[in-house]
Amino acid sequence: MNYVIRRVVEMDNPELSRMIRAVFLEHDAPQYGTVYSDPTTDDLFRLFQQPRSALWVAGVDGKAKGCCGIYPTPGLPENYVELVKYYLAKDARGIGIGQKLMEKCVDCARFFGYSHLYLESLPHFSKAISIYEKQGFKMLEHPLGNSGHPTCNIWMVKEL
Repeated sequence: MNYVIRRVVEMDNPELSRMIRAVFLEHDAPQYGTVYSDPTTDDLFRLFQQPRSALWVAGVDGKAKGCCGIYPTPGLPENYVELVKYYLAKDARGIGIGQKLMEKCVDCARFFGYSHLYLESLPHFSKAISIYEKQGFKMLEHPLGNSGHPTCNIWMVKEL
């Protein structure tokens, strides 16, 4: 499968919101208190106009099939950034797209001068959690910052 990794554009908004919500439904993950019900999920292009943020999109045949970003979530410790919106469509998994998206985010976070990547997740995404651990993320006992996603109960951090 040929793909390109690029910055989000406004035309990606409908495809990305549908894909993200489909991943939640596929894994029977909670819809409330998560990205699923977060109104920013419908306008990711605007959300990622925030300085020192970026959303990378995996485009396959002109369609958005995955995304991963970094966002300076309010309340995080100094020089921490949150890894956010890391989702892949079912037909885009297992071929290295997720790895490339993660690498783009790590490189971008370093470029922006961040020292740590923080993330929040759910047990429903256990396969993703094992990938995070292989990428050097360590479990935390409590959340950092104010993501607005109170249902998430897995918190991890990686030093860059």
